[in-house]
Amino acid sequence: MAQQDAGYDRITGKPFASRSEAIATQGMAATSHPLATQIALDILKAGGSAVDAAIAANAALGLMEPTGCGIGGDLFAIVWDAEKQELTGLNASGRSGELMTLDYFRDNNIDKIPSYGPLPVSVPGAVDGWFELHERYGRLSMEQVLSPAIGYAENGFPVTELIAHYLRLSTSRFEDYPGFRETYMPDGETPDKGDVFKNPDLAKTYRLIAQKGRDVFYRGEIAEAIDALMREQGGFLRVEDLAAHTSEWVTPVSTNYRGWDVYELPPNGQGIAALQILNILEAYDLSSMGFGSAEYIHTFIEAKKLAYEDRARFYADMDFVDVPVEWLISKDYADERRKLIDPERASTTVSAGERVLEDGDTIYLTVADSDGNMVSLIQSNYRGMGSGMIPSGYGFMLQDRGESFSLEEGHANVVAPGKRPFHTIIPAFVMKDGEPLMSFGVMGGAMQPQGHVQIIVNMLDFGMNLQEAGDAARVRHGGSSQPTGERMTDGGTVYLESGFSDSLRQELESKGHKISDRAGGFGGYQAIYRDSEQGVYYGASEVRKDGNAAGY
Repeated sequence: MAQQDAGYDRITGKPFASRSEAIATQGMAATSHPLATQIALDILKAGGSAVDAAIAANAALGLMEPTGCGIGGDLFAIVWDAEKQELTGLNASGRSGELMTLDYFRDNNIDKIPSYGPLPVSVPGAVDGWFELHERYGRLSMEQVLSPAIGYAENGFPVTELIAHYLRLSTSRFEDYPGFRETYMPDGETPDKGDVFKNPDLAKTYRLIAQKGRDVFYRGEIAEAIDALMREQGGFLRVEDLAAHTSEWVTPVSTNYRGWDVYELPPNGQGIAALQILNILEAYDLSSMGFGSAEYIHTFIEAKKLAYEDRARFYADMDFVDVPVEWLISKDYADERRKLIDPERASTTVSAGERVLEDGDTIYLTVADSDGNMVSLIQSNYRGMGSGMIPSGYGFMLQDRGESFSLEEGHANVVAPGKRPFHTIIPAFVMKDGEPLMSFGVMGGAMQPQGHVQIIVNMLDFGMNLQEAGDAARVRHGGSSQPTGERMTDGGTVYLESGFSDSLRQELESKGHKISDRAGGFGGYQAIYRDSEQGVYYGASEVRKDGNAAGY
């Protein structure tokens, strides 16, 4: 891996704060919590595979970072199998209950699916995802894999400053929902930074899953507890919906950007938006424009608007609609769309191509083992902690992903029984010349495709290393048309991190962009880069979260 001038700010010519990459030979883990990273490494050292370590870390994060993930949510993964020399993907997202119909919302005069409460709850797919991954790629028993998280849930762990902050923000939203105070406010308030927090109910749940397998969650006592809660609260989900759930192995799709084959998963997720944006940008000399220049940022934003208009119109559960994936990620289609970009003026409205989600929180992690296996895994409850619905005595919150359905009849993403809603969480992977190169992801709702593109561009066009690419200031565009039915009419809003110059803001405003300095919403990044010539892994975890990359 070519080394760059670490910490060099290409806007001001002055150094910016960035740490060096982690480097190791035998294995690497990058997660959003240092203890989860340590757990992943311990699993690798005990003879576990990259997938074993990823599941162990994910379970730990469901305990330690409940504001972003948990077994009440969904999971997606891309896995490189070194023995088979094969890249494959897993869609472990859940479906709506059979009682969730468009007629229900019409009959009750509901014009938007609520963000919280029982109505947006869909089947949690994460646990089934764990077992699908483990059956194919695991080496250790599930008892061994879940043991570290069970230990921390029983004995406690110190809460980080960031998670303590997010828990405090969640209190006013969820404290009156059943089970929240008992689970997350055992002493009358959510834990503060440094407080040792325990979740014995979650320890019990993890132990049940480890000993009895995925069926205890989808057919056994946990399923019955979810059913009981949904009936009590007026939700749609039933034990029959849980029992019918299956994950789906899928083939990742890709585009080539300046010699790198960038892979994403096909819809119901939004990963192909990153491929569409890269295809549009490929024709521009971004390197000459320069990182942080108004010319580059404007071009990126306008490309994003075009891709997200297609995202709003086409992306949905492919079991229900024919999503034209190959056409959307083709170079010819990008050539057509690129013609719509005015280099001097921001667009206020754009249309989706004619065929010939802003808020959320998530965890992303990646692990590589000594045999060359790599896993890119992302998992979320949506909108931070999720719906507010906690099955009594089990220590986890159910997701609210059903909010992402449209209530517009005829829309590709319209609500329907047994349908997977549009999803924001997306893992990514890069291959070069048929060999695995990089496993990475960027958390944060609709920021994720934008973040994926900025990481790739930062590395290939602006010469940043793996760590710099994540630490560099980011731009986020909000207000595009949405898969839930909203339409962009005013060009949306551009959010810039503090590392960008005042002159950049002025230049973008002169092109017609509306600029906001609102903090947050720029995601969180983890990555592993495999250098086959050196025989090492590089790891990175950005400065915006509690994350940690480490190897051995």
